[in-house]
Amino acid sequence: MGEEKPPVTGPAAFLLVAMIRAYQRFLSPLLPPRCRFYPSCSEYAAEAIGRHGAGKGTWLALVRLVKCHPFHPGGLDPVP
Repeated sequence: MGEEKPPVTGPAAFLLVAMIRAYQRFLSPLLPPRCRFYPSCSEYAAEAIGRHGAGKGTWLALVRLVKCHPFHPGGLDPVP
């Protein structure tokens, strides 16, 4: 099949993923569960940024967040 790409590293990607992890650790536990997808939107964003870099990963995360509403069925939605 296809080769696995090495994780993208850089200051912007590192900072964005660190902010997502802080949200997951400190803020997310205080909120009721509401993500319609697996993996969760924050986990998807961290994986997309780590895999594709800050620019494309953030774009993929934003597209995913736009789909997260009551009229979308949700379900399995892996990072491309």
